[in-house]
Amino acid sequence: MAAARRARAADPSSVFRREAVEPGPAVPQGLIRAARKSGQLNLSGRNLSEVPQHVWRINLDTPEEAHQNLSFGAADRWWEQTDLTKLILASNKLQCLSEDVKLLPALTVLDVHDNQLTSLPSALGQLENLQKLDVSHNKLKSIPEELLQLSHLKSLLLHHNELSVLPDGFGQLVSLEELDVSNNHLTDIPTSFALLINLVRLSLACNQLQSLPADLSAMKSLRQLDCTKNYLETVPSKLATMASLEQLYLRKNKLRSLPEFPSCKLLKELHAGENQIEILNAENLKHLISLSVLELRDNKIKSVPDEIALLQKLERLDLSNNDISRLPYTLGNLPQLKFLALEGNPLRTIRRDLLQKGTQELLKYLRSKIQDDVTTSNEEPPVTAMTLPSESRINMHAITTLKLLEYSEKQAAVIPDEMFDAVRSNPVTTVNFSKNQLSEVPPRIVELKDSVCDVSLAFNKISSVSPELCLLHKLTHLDIRFVTCVGLPFWVTHFHACLNHHLLKVFPSVLYRIPALEAILLANNQVGAIDPLQLQKMDKLGTLDLQNNDLLQVPPELGNCETLRTLLLEGNPFRTPRAAILAKGTAAVLEYLRSRIPT
Repeated sequence: MAAARRARAADPSSVFRREAVEPGPAVPQGLIRAARKSGQLNLSGRNLSEVPQHVWRINLDTPEEAHQNLSFGAADRWWEQTDLTKLILASNKLQCLSEDVKLLPALTVLDVHDNQLTSLPSALGQLENLQKLDVSHNKLKSIPEELLQLSHLKSLLLHHNELSVLPDGFGQLVSLEELDVSNNHLTDIPTSFALLINLVRLSLACNQLQSLPADLSAMKSLRQLDCTKNYLETVPSKLATMASLEQLYLRKNKLRSLPEFPSCKLLKELHAGENQIEILNAENLKHLISLSVLELRDNKIKSVPDEIALLQKLERLDLSNNDISRLPYTLGNLPQLKFLALEGNPLRTIRRDLLQKGTQELLKYLRSKIQDDVTTSNEEPPVTAMTLPSESRINMHAITTLKLLEYSEKQAAVIPDEMFDAVRSNPVTTVNFSKNQLSEVPPRIVELKDSVCDVSLAFNKISSVSPELCLLHKLTHLDIRFVTCVGLPFWVTHFHACLNHHLLKVFPSVLYRIPALEAILLANNQVGAIDPLQLQKMDKLGTLDLQNNDLLQVPPELGNCETLRTLLLEGNPFRTPRAAILAKGTAAVLEYLRSRIPT
C-alpha cells in the first residue's frame, strides 16, 4: 500500500486520471479526508445498509481533492495519507460486510456492533494487524474458521448474537485478553479454550451451558469469569485452583453447592445469588482472604459458618432471601463490612426493627453478643455416655478458628489442665479466664508465650500478679479489673494497664517507669494525686482514664502531655477545670491546663 502511494507520487500525471470509483453519497467527503490524515473513520449511526466502496478503497484510490487542487500545499499532500487503522461502523443497518475489508490490512480496530449481520466475511482472516473486533449485537449464527488466523487479536466481542457453536480451533487466538460470548445459544465450550493463556476477561453469561470444561483452569491469566444465567449444576473443582482469578460470577444457575477455593487467594468478588445452594461450609470460605464482595442472595442457605469471620476484607455481604434462622455473632468483627443484607430470612435472634436500622447498628448488636456466643458454642456436641467430661466444656471451634482460649464465668478456682492440653499446636491470640475464683495467674499460661496478645483475668481473687506473665512477649493487653491485688510487679511493660475498680489509693509509681505504656485505665479507684512531670516522659501514652477517683486538683502541667488523645477526669472532687471545660473534650482540657501554668 505504501509502495502504491510512492508510485502515484512519482507519476504526477496520475493526479489527473480519475479512478473508476463508485461515489459514496452517504459518507461526507470531509470525513474521508479527515480519516486519511488521522487513520480513523467513524461512520456509526448513519443508517447505512451497506458500506460504500470508496470506504474500503480509502487508501488505494486517488482522492477526489487531487483533481481539484493542483497547488499541493502542505495541508493538501494527499499522497502522504495515513493508513486506516480504526473503522467504526456501529449502529447501522448492515446485513453483510464485503470481502473487500481485506483492502484495509492496517486495521487494528473494527467495530460493527449493533447491526443486522448474519455472517462475517472470510477475508477478516487477512487483517493480520487486527487487535480488537466488536461484532456484538448482530444476528450471527456462526464464526468463519478464517477468523482464527488473527494471531494479534486481543479483544473479541461476540455477545448478543445467535451463536450455537464455536469453532474447535478457538485456542489459536493465543493473544486474546478479552472474550465475550455472552447472550448466545451456546451449549458447550471448546476444550481448546484452555490454550488461551493470556485471557484476562471471559464472559460466558446467558447461554445454555450445563457444564464447564475443567481445562479452563489452565487460563493462568484469567481475572474475571462470568458464567451468569446458564444451567450449571456444579463447578469443576479445578476451577477453584485458578490463582489469578479476582471476580467470579455464578448467578442464576442451578448450583446446589459452592466449590472449595484453595488457591483463589486473590478472589475479590464472588457472586452466586439465585441458585439452589443449601449449605455454606467453612471450606467454601476459609481460603478467600482477599474477598470484598460475597453475594449469595436468593438461595436456600440455612446457616452461616463462623469461619465467615476470617474474611477480614469483606465489604459487602448479601444473604437476602435465604432460610437463615440465626447468624454467627462473629460477623460483627468484620472490620471492613459496610453493607449487610439479610431481608427475607426467618431470623429468630434478631428483631425486625434492628434489621431496619442499617448495617452499622446490626454489626454493633452482633459484637455485643460475641461473648455469649463464644461461651455457649452455636452447635455444642451432644453429651453422651461416651463423651469425656473435659470434651463437653472445651470449645474447640473457638480455639481453632477464633484463636481464643475461653474459660470464663465458671466460678473455677483453677483452670483445668485439659484446657491448655486442647490448645496443642493451635496458637491462640486471646485468653479469657475472667469471672472465676482464681487466686493466682495460671502457671501454664506461659505455654502460650509465642502467640497470645490479649489476656483477661478480670473479676477474680488474684492477690498478686505472677512474674511469669512477663514471658508473654507478644502481650499487648492485660485486663485485671476487679481483682484484689493492690500492687504491680516492676516488670509490667508495653501494654495497656487496665486497673479499674481496684480501690487503689495512690497512682502506682511503677507505671511511671514504663515509657512504652499506651493506655492507663484507673477509673473507679481512690487515687488522690498524679505526677504530671513523670507522665510527660511517657511518650507513647495516648489514653489516661482517671474517672471517679479522689483528685482534689488537676496539675496544670498535665496539659504538656502532648501525646494524650483521651483524658477522662469526670467524677472527681476538684473544682477546676469545671464541667463545662471537661465537656468540650481532651484537646480543650489540655489547652485550658496549659493556660494555667505559672509563667
